[in-house]
Amino acid sequence: MIEGIIVTAVANEVHEAFVYIRGEYPKPARRVQQAIDEAYAAGYLGKGIFGTDYDLDVTVHLGGGAYICGEETGLINSLEGKRGEPRIKPPYFPAAKGLYLMPTIVNNVETVSNVPHILAMGADDYRALGHADDTGTFLFSVSGHVKGPGNYELPHGITWRELIFDVAGGIREDRELKAWIPGGASAPWFVPEHHLDLEITKDATAKAGSMLGSGAVIVMDETTCVVKAAERVVRFFSHESCGQCTPCREGTTWMEMILRRVEDGFGRSVDAELLLDISDNISPGLAWPPKQTTICPLGPSAVSPVTSVTRYFRDELMQHIEQGGCPLG
Repeated sequence: MIEGIIVTAVANEVHEAFVYIRGEYPKPARRVQQAIDEAYAAGYLGKGIFGTDYDLDVTVHLGGGAYICGEETGLINSLEGKRGEPRIKPPYFPAAKGLYLMPTIVNNVETVSNVPHILAMGADDYRALGHADDTGTFLFSVSGHVKGPGNYELPHGITWRELIFDVAGGIREDRELKAWIPGGASAPWFVPEHHLDLEITKDATAKAGSMLGSGAVIVMDETTCVVKAAERVVRFFSHESCGQCTPCREGTTWMEMILRRVEDGFGRSVDAELLLDISDNISPGLAWPPKQTTICPLGPSAVSPVTSVTRYFRDELMQHIEQGGCPLG
C-alpha cells in the first residue's frame, strides 16, 4: 500500500497523502503507522525520498467512526475535522475541489496496493491473472454460514458456486444455501436458483442486478430468517445515516421499525407494499444501479435488502405477517 501511495503520489505530483481508517479499527491503524514509520526511517517517505529532491509525507488519520465516510466527500469532511457528511457534487468533485477545496485524488487502499504489482509484472501479465472483461485479482471477504470464512485474493471470472463451495468450503453443517449478499450490505441479494453459476465479474454482476462493491460476501443458509436479516441490515444503515437528507434519515428509520414490527409478530397486510413505497421514495423506480433522492448512495443502499426480500422471499415475508411471527421459529 505504501509503495502504491508513493507511485501514485509521484505520478500526480502530490506531496501530502493520507490513509483514512475508521475509528473502530485502532489495531490496523497502529500496524499501518508502524509501517509508515519504517518507510520514513528508510528514506522512502519524508524529505528527498529515495535520494531525490521529491518530498512526500503520509499521515494516518482515524475517523470518528462512521460508515458514511466511505463516501469520498464525507471522508474529506471528516479529514477537515467536520461532521462526516457528503458534499453535493457538483461542485465538490474531489479532483476539482477536495481537501481544503484543493484538487484531491481519493482511492481505495486495495486499488493503490495493486499499483506496484502492475508495474512489476507489466500490464499484460497482470491482465492475464483475471477474466478478459475484468482483469487482475480481487479481494473477497467471505463471511456468514460457510465452513471456511476468510479473506481470499482470487481472479475475476470464477463462479459464485466455486467461491462459496470450493474456496469457502461450502455451507456449514452441510445445510442448504438460501441467499448471499455479493458485495457488502449495500448490494442486492443473490439466490442460488438464479445466480449460483454466474461468473464473478463487475459486468455480469451488474447485469444480474447487483454489484461486487467491496467484495464482502455474506452467505446465508436455510436457517436464516430473511426478514430478520433484512431488518439487521436496514438497522445498520439507519444507525449510520448522517441525517443530512430527509429521505434517508426518515426512510431508513421507518423501514427499520416496520421490519422489526413484522419480525415481532405485529405485521400488517399492508406492510409489504408500505416498505416498497418508502423504498421508492428513497430510490425512485427501485432499479439497480439505483436512482436516488439523496446526496450519497447510503439511503438507496438500505433499500437493497427490502427489495431483495420482496422479490425472492415474499412468501416468507407474508408468512410472518399472516402467522404473527417468524415461521422458522
